[in-house]
Amino acid sequence: MTALLAPEPLVFIDLETSGANFANDRIIEVGLIEVDESGAREWSTLVNPGAPLSSFITGLTGIDDAMLCSAATFRELAPTLLDRLRGRLLIAHNARFDYGFLKGEFRRLGVDFRAPKLCTVKLSRKLFPQHHRHNLDTLIARHGLSVAGTRHRALADARLLWDLWQSWHQQVPAATIRSAVAEIVGRPELPPRIDPALIDDLPEAAGAYAFYGEDGRLLLSRRSSNLRQQVLAHFTADKRESTLIRDTWRIDWRDAAGELGARLHEIHLARSGSPATPQHVAGKATARLNAAASTLCSWQLEKGAEGDFLPQLVFADDIDLALAADLFGLYPSRREALRSLRTLADAHRLCHKQLGLEEGARGTACTAYRQKNCRGVCIGKEAPALHSARLMAALARLKVRAWPYQGPVVLVERDEFGMREDLHLIDRWRLVGTVHNEEALHARLADGPTGHSFDPDIYRIINRFLQSGTVHVRPLPPFFSP
Repeated sequence: MTALLAPEPLVFIDLETSGANFANDRIIEVGLIEVDESGAREWSTLVNPGAPLSSFITGLTGIDDAMLCSAATFRELAPTLLDRLRGRLLIAHNARFDYGFLKGEFRRLGVDFRAPKLCTVKLSRKLFPQHHRHNLDTLIARHGLSVAGTRHRALADARLLWDLWQSWHQQVPAATIRSAVAEIVGRPELPPRIDPALIDDLPEAAGAYAFYGEDGRLLLSRRSSNLRQQVLAHFTADKRESTLIRDTWRIDWRDAAGELGARLHEIHLARSGSPATPQHVAGKATARLNAAASTLCSWQLEKGAEGDFLPQLVFADDIDLALAADLFGLYPSRREALRSLRTLADAHRLCHKQLGLEEGARGTACTAYRQKNCRGVCIGKEAPALHSARLMAALARLKVRAWPYQGPVVLVERDEFGMREDLHLIDRWRLVGTVHNEEALHARLADGPTGHSFDPDIYRIINRFLQSGTVHVRPLPPFFSP
């Protein structure tokens, strides 16, 4: 019977933790059941997190500081735990949580922990799609399981997962379960030049990814709400011989708490080389970015005669576009700015001479007027103030928002499970950096303002999220200026 239940070595695992944040919280208990051809074996231990527990965690689990003070630390338990996990399919309820905490704890010890993982929430959804709720308490009731021990203790919950697995095999053909497991775990055949560790490393989280060719050339960059699912989808059997896959030599990715972080990562991956990219390729990318910043420009309205406002082209090399007032549109070059203004003038019957797009003797009609597409401000038939009012109405949708804060801000973004928090430090529409805890934030603030140029793509993304109200904004004091 065990061979049918465990066609490969399995480990059903549950963790209790001091909280839900991968960066700041710690494992306080591990419970697991190893299942293979030799049978099922249980193991559990408390873990000293090195910090006091909150009353909420004690109330939820029944674990208190007195129970943990004499327990071993994760560092002391790591060799034993690694031995029990190695070579097994890790099965957990909401596996992203348990796997994330294990990777985090091992990473602090300098251990690069990887394991294939299976989420029983996802498996339940695949096996029983007619049901809408798949939390563990619901599954206990639905499948008539009995709790051996106390809920929210690691070994008791690991036992429930093993019982659930056995119950499913009584209700559903083993072949159906194996097929669903294979689809969830996602073990596609990768080209030999791509590190197979990619399969275990890819998180089921938001973020961005990029495919690179042999010479470091970018082939594809995209963002995703589920990195693992979308990246591995490129390697299904029907796509394995595509030009993209044949040309891909390296895949890079950055995970994030949500869409804002994913969009920012997408820009970074699309523009710059990662540490594994050849240095000359990264250098060229930086040079292109600097060249683009030097030609970036915008139209700024300047007051001429009474009531008459005229557009003047200003460049990022000369003013900080994040702080200047009355800017309209962001353009990569003078040529693009002029083309846009001409298009706007034609659409709104504005005068090319008045806008500085056409030369001619004072008082003579512009070309647009002769084509009946100007209301005649050039020959006195329309008041300059009225022309200016129409110009400002036409430009309104292109308005560049000046930085609305006295200093930098932190945009706090959390994932849908509340397990990850990204702190995006923003100053004058520039991304200073993204960190995951207050200590790292203070360290970055101490480094002072960023030297990055104003980036129109970063500006548009951040402005959109500020306007949407989907992220929490925490204003900070201005950077110290000596």
